[in-house]
Amino acid sequence: MKRGLRLCVLAACLTSLPIASHAEWRAVEKVRSYAISGKSGAELYASIGERGPKVGANVRAIAHTDFKLTWSRKYEPQEDNACTLVSARPNLVITYMLPKPADHLPVATRENWETFAAGVHAHELVHGDFIKKMVEEIEAVSVGLSVTDDPECRKIRAELTKHLSRLSLAQRQRSRDFDRIELSEGGNIHQLILKLVNGH
Repeated sequence: MKRGLRLCVLAACLTSLPIASHAEWRAVEKVRSYAISGKSGAELYASIGERGPKVGANVRAIAHTDFKLTWSRKYEPQEDNACTLVSARPNLVITYMLPKPADHLPVATRENWETFAAGVHAHELVHGDFIKKMVEEIEAVSVGLSVTDDPECRKIRAELTKHLSRLSLAQRQRSRDFDRIELSEGGNIHQLILKLVNGH
């Protein structure tokens, strides 16, 4: 009797667990570096200004986060002539581009640089989190999406594109807002720059 009760309790626990509605996936995250020169914090920061990744026609950044996203999608026509997107699995590769001194640094400069570099890397990881959040949102809106009167599964692709555009624009806005706060006077990145350049 007790064994039967234990089995019932176990079954109740199992049925109460959330059911995963999407396939598990994991982003591939890579770190690349570009070489900078200098022996002091001011020299290193000047080199960043000369060699940092371009984010506009004439603008260079300290660091940059980029990504490549592809999808494996399965569309299925339904008996009522609708089309449903039954699965959507992302393949996401995020690349962080960070500065790296080409030469050995004096001890005092090295300590300041390591603090600066760790802070910049942490900043870029937040951008990576924004990208992963966007992909999760795309996955959520994709799986189960259905369009009526679409036996050849053409209309559904246009409908999906609308969602992709909306979510992509939202991700870019989150990144811009975050950068604006971090780079503003007194912001985290602004403080890191001052400490590196001034040698504090």
